[in-house]
Amino acid sequence: MGTCSENRKSVPELFGSAVFNDDVMMERLPKDVYKSLRKTIDEGKDLDLTVANAVASAMKDWAVEQGATHFTHWFQPLNGITAEKHDSFISPTSDGRVIMQFSGKELIKGEPDASSFPSGGLRATFEARGYTAWDPTSYAFVKGDSLYIPTAFCSYSGEVLDKKTPLLRSMEALSAQAVRMLRLFGDEKTQQVITTVGAEQEYFLIDKELYKQRPDLLFTGRTLFGAKAPKGQELEDHYYGAIKPKVAAFMGDLDRELWKLGVLAKTKHNEVAPAQHELAPIFTTTNIACDHNQLTMEVMKNVADRHGLVCLLHEKPFAGVNGSGKHNNWSITTDSGKNLLDPGARPWENLPFLLILAAVIQGVDEYQDLLRISVASAGNDRRLGANEAPPAIVSMFLGDELTAVLQAIEEGKPYTQAQRKKLETGVRVLPDFNMDNTDRNRTSPFAFTGNKFEFRSLGSALSIACPNIMLNTIVAEELRRFSDILEQSPAPTGEAVYALIRQVLGRHKRIIFNGDGYSAQWVEEAKRRGLLNLPTTADALPRYLDQKNVALFIRHKIYTEAEMEARYETIMEEYVKTLNIEALTMARMVRGDILPAVSGYASALAQGVAARRQLIPSLPCTAETGLIEGLSALLDRAYAQTSELEALLRDPSSESVNILTAAVHYRDKVLPAMEALRGTVDQMEQRASGACWPYPTYAQLMFNI
Repeated sequence: MGTCSENRKSVPELFGSAVFNDDVMMERLPKDVYKSLRKTIDEGKDLDLTVANAVASAMKDWAVEQGATHFTHWFQPLNGITAEKHDSFISPTSDGRVIMQFSGKELIKGEPDASSFPSGGLRATFEARGYTAWDPTSYAFVKGDSLYIPTAFCSYSGEVLDKKTPLLRSMEALSAQAVRMLRLFGDEKTQQVITTVGAEQEYFLIDKELYKQRPDLLFTGRTLFGAKAPKGQELEDHYYGAIKPKVAAFMGDLDRELWKLGVLAKTKHNEVAPAQHELAPIFTTTNIACDHNQLTMEVMKNVADRHGLVCLLHEKPFAGVNGSGKHNNWSITTDSGKNLLDPGARPWENLPFLLILAAVIQGVDEYQDLLRISVASAGNDRRLGANEAPPAIVSMFLGDELTAVLQAIEEGKPYTQAQRKKLETGVRVLPDFNMDNTDRNRTSPFAFTGNKFEFRSLGSALSIACPNIMLNTIVAEELRRFSDILEQSPAPTGEAVYALIRQVLGRHKRIIFNGDGYSAQWVEEAKRRGLLNLPTTADALPRYLDQKNVALFIRHKIYTEAEMEARYETIMEEYVKTLNIEALTMARMVRGDILPAVSGYASALAQGVAARRQLIPSLPCTAETGLIEGLSALLDRAYAQTSELEALLRDPSSESVNILTAAVHYRDKVLPAMEALRGTVDQMEQRASGACWPYPTYAQLMFNI
């Protein structure tokens, strides 16, 4: 929790107070050093070592004043979390004392061990050296006793082993192609186009002491067993409801901790499921938004712990209620601040907007597989399409007005703007107001929401880097194609643009769907349209290495083919290992706790029946004998199902196992066996005494704050 002095600070004073941001740099760096650093940040100029030394010295002095004794190069390896190795600032002197030093060389480059991070076969254990490289576009910050320096991460031989580097590459690729497109419309001023993101984060809060009593939550982040509580989300009384005092205290401290770190935490509220909540930030540059979201997830866990709570970020921690997602609000802005996804008052005449919209439509349709792959994980497979999240089928929602504008263009007809509706409340003291021409669609995986696209399929624990790498790259590709065509046209604007848009709609309008994405009818309609339905990671991921996808990333210099193969191996291996850990945990819980507890309860019932009948032989004891018979049958079934599950498990790290074969085995054999065992155990929980059940129940976990 924040100190008393921090709590007394106003929000503007508190915001960014732990960040070595532009204001701090202007104040502490010599003018020539500051200008040189700004050129590196804004224009990608090389950073001179003399400048780096001056920056490092000022950064160290500032960090020490903030209470830092160490520094760390903070990076994002392929496993989706963050990594850090801490070194102190101390340096020995000749008289046996120490001074605090930090050099430009230490700022720019670090050398962590690269052999133990996921590499998909790019690095062997004996090839240990790796490098971290400072990303000056994402400000350093102090957390705890360390200065955190956001960095990229690569191997000794140059292969990219992180999520930041390809994200930055994708941003540069989109910027280059978007600027090229703007030149066609006479824009000579824009030098850079920036993608921006606001990542809404959903999460659950539960009591820490109850959490400690659940091995499944400890090992896997979700409940592997658990009968539904009598009340879930049926009354819809938790969504936007009054925030409980203990949760409000957590949220208040979370805001303060995030604001200190420069994270633009804006909105907080209760979500649909009991114990579920959401935090939404203000938009910022994509790579910074990615860093901030990684920080947000970490800080959520730390602050929750201080409040006697645990923050669950798993996509589906509880069966039978909504899981948690992350909504990736993505937009495109020029360096002068113009939002290129803002349709304006007359979108049918806004040619740059229409061309970018067409690029997004074509890209989402052509690369449906990549967008699905970008949100693939064992946890998110449980959430997608479960009547709480978009389906695994990728589609786009544009709304009535934009759909009508595009239809008019396709048909070569003039567009007649729909008249704005007015909401009349019928109450004198309440104002009437104009309504938007388009509703929102919360069932769409990829929805246009006024001046941005909301990619709603991300899982709550997922890094937002991969989805944004995909979005940036596919739109860069389509803008490249469009510019190639239009640059050959005698008149590259006007009718040539409309003709190009008509071609795009003729081939790709199947991806546009404004209806109910949760409905069974949509699954059939999507199949008729020829859209992909890839329900699991094992279904989706093999398409990652399709030739069109490899060619895309190589063309824009995002990945090499070897780096793509490494990511395929890494994600697939994580899928298999996750399911293996869950299955092992299930078996241990059943054998170690559940079978003994239920057997003991049945034995106690049997002893009670025997004792009663010894006194009165004619007593039927119908309730007890019925319970004993039912529980005994369930015990036998659970024992057999546990043995069957254990027999299906394979070592996911075995070199002899083909990773795709293993993934298909876990999808087709292990997962059904896990679900069958869960069904049996949940029936036992409903029949057994609450006093004998070895774990906190759903009712306790979700309603005990």
